[in-house]
Amino acid sequence: MIEQKLSIDQLPAEIKPAFQELKVIKHLNDSGFKKKFGFTCATLFRIIFVLLFQQKNWFRLLESQRGTNYPGKDAVYRFLNHSGYAWRRFLTLLSRETIHRMEHLTSDTRETAFIFDDSMFERNRSKAVEMLARFKDHATGAYYKGFRMLTMGWTDGHSFVPVDFALLSSNNSSINGIADGIDKRSSGYKRRKEALQSAPVNITAMLDRAIAAGISASYVLMDSWFTHAPLIQEMRDRKLHVIGMVKNDKKRYLVDGQRICLNSLYATATRIKGKNRNILRQIRTELAPGIPVTVVFVRHRSKKKEWLAILSTDLTLTASDIIRIYRMRWEIEVFFKCAKSLLRLQKEFQGRSYDLLISHTTIVFARYILLAWQHRQSTDQRTIGGLFYLLCDEVGTMDWVVALQQLVELMNEVAAKAGKRISKLIHRQLQNWIAGLPSYIKVYLPISSCES
Repeated sequence: MIEQKLSIDQLPAEIKPAFQELKVIKHLNDSGFKKKFGFTCATLFRIIFVLLFQQKNWFRLLESQRGTNYPGKDAVYRFLNHSGYAWRRFLTLLSRETIHRMEHLTSDTRETAFIFDDSMFERNRSKAVEMLARFKDHATGAYYKGFRMLTMGWTDGHSFVPVDFALLSSNNSSINGIADGIDKRSSGYKRRKEALQSAPVNITAMLDRAIAAGISASYVLMDSWFTHAPLIQEMRDRKLHVIGMVKNDKKRYLVDGQRICLNSLYATATRIKGKNRNILRQIRTELAPGIPVTVVFVRHRSKKKEWLAILSTDLTLTASDIIRIYRMRWEIEVFFKCAKSLLRLQKEFQGRSYDLLISHTTIVFARYILLAWQHRQSTDQRTIGGLFYLLCDEVGTMDWVVALQQLVELMNEVAAKAGKRISKLIHRQLQNWIAGLPSYIKVYLPISSCES
């Protein structure tokens, strides 16, 4: 008997439909992922992609009984360490495909937003990782070895899709530099150079790439580390409104021609009276360069006697709307937690090259995109697409009274064409059904149907 050999890169039944629907392999090929010999890039990508869902790491998979069917360790690491592959282009194409599909499921009036934030990418046990640097965790005050993972995402308040990222290193606190022998024309070298640039420079570059790819949003949401006048002006130049937390630092605000600090601005702001006691004050002012903004002061959640300030460049929004839209920024925090805790970011592969860090992080982002799309399908009843809207239009244009009268007439027609015995049975059942209806519905039915 000849045994049937299963494909080593076979996708799980739960993932395969989304994989095909989002055209993952097509986007991989369109991004220039090609090999001259051996296992194809699509095969290697699928093997690494499903590794998480098999609940095994690469070492355990090769040790298993099916390990002989898989490509060798060197083949996988050569794929991940290749500096010529355009991983950013692949992620952009995949995120754009997903976002455009999600946009068809939401109303045109629903707010969408780009979110920017950074998170720790730790490699504390590493010594020889390329471009490794030392950073300070501002939440705990401790230092760590690794990178700053600056991430750009898109959200409509229901789903979050990562669009772009940069693993930032540092010139001042670097432990290792760029490895020798990297082709300066390659995508890998360009990403190494951008890793040494500041976060605001990378943010504007990410935004330009997303807009050029056809991804749009109404707002840009940022926390207090990025809500500064020069970066806000960059967003306004691109016709995007900014909503972000404001840090109580040296920023100055123009009120009646005077430059005042945030504490003085709070004292000048108007108290808000309403049911929500957590919204304290609101004022319309200008940042020092002359950018008109609205600043809303809210009560600190854990420190009731303190307040937090949220800035918005959209002057048409109310205080409640500003807080509601800014609350969407929490989606990226959930994404960071999920990527690190569930999707094995930082843990699945322990390579030393910067290219491997970029490639594996992109694969983790792709996993999250597919899970977000599957979650959207399972929780949104409108994902059956055009059929849903056609049915809604048909039901909306048919009055319920007309529909009920047509139903009774249809039953009478069936009874008339049937035999006497079946006809009497249909009329008897119809009469019993009509007798049980409320009186305000009976008045709309034909009298002949009620008397039959």
